[in-house]
Amino acid sequence: MAKFILIAGPCVIESEQLVLKEAKRLKEIADKLDLDLYFKSSFDKANRTSITSFRGPGIEEGLKILKKVKDEVGVKIVTDIHEPWHASKAAEVCDMLQIPAFLCRQTDLLEAAGKTGKLINVKKGQFLAPWDMKNVVTKLEETGNKNIMLCERGNSFGYNTLVVDMTGIYEMKKLGYPVVFDATHSVQKPGGKGTVTGGNREYVEPLAKAAVAAGADALFFEVHPDPDNALSDGPNMVKLDEFEALLERVIKVYDAVH
Repeated sequence: MAKFILIAGPCVIESEQLVLKEAKRLKEIADKLDLDLYFKSSFDKANRTSITSFRGPGIEEGLKILKKVKDEVGVKIVTDIHEPWHASKAAEVCDMLQIPAFLCRQTDLLEAAGKTGKLINVKKGQFLAPWDMKNVVTKLEETGNKNIMLCERGNSFGYNTLVVDMTGIYEMKKLGYPVVFDATHSVQKPGGKGTVTGGNREYVEPLAKAAVAAGADALFFEVHPDPDNALSDGPNMVKLDEFEALLERVIKVYDAVH
């Protein structure tokens, strides 16, 4: 039986020191719990709420840092890409490429990602029905790449609010590919603080438990040593020193239904 896939890391690369330190700790946790870890952090957050928001070090420096994490810590790497030309450069370092939810229908981006042959994780747009991801899948399959994962990360519900319909996980699994549940972005309140996104991390664990009970094949968490002072997505990230215990409780639910 394949190991349960865990995608985890800080939202954005704040510094080389932070990502190296966190990757080492996440690897310790994954090894202990026998999980298949992909370390995730972004070189650029191109869809931040405000023009003044921290975006990251950029693609050149960011990929250099992620390669160091891969080489020194021995973890697989995933990062998100925003433009077609990012795909081939990111594929030189990354084991998985992630397509942001807002960009999940961008044909050129999907085609460029698919042509790398890498594992592609596509986040379902907050505006899409689960079955509409069939068209996304077809675009990737047309490149000859069937290394695909689909990611549930909540649906827009009125203003500044997301809700998660767990039946969406079941529906996307009908498309024939593994489904990831993004437990931290699903508790966002997009733009909920005016110039920054809000969120409520106390809902991360119950949603993660519900998702694995509903059939999720993998989990995604953004994790940070000090979320309240993080430079991106702090309100919904999990505290690093609480993450192992949280995972242990979630895995109990996964084991109970499999």
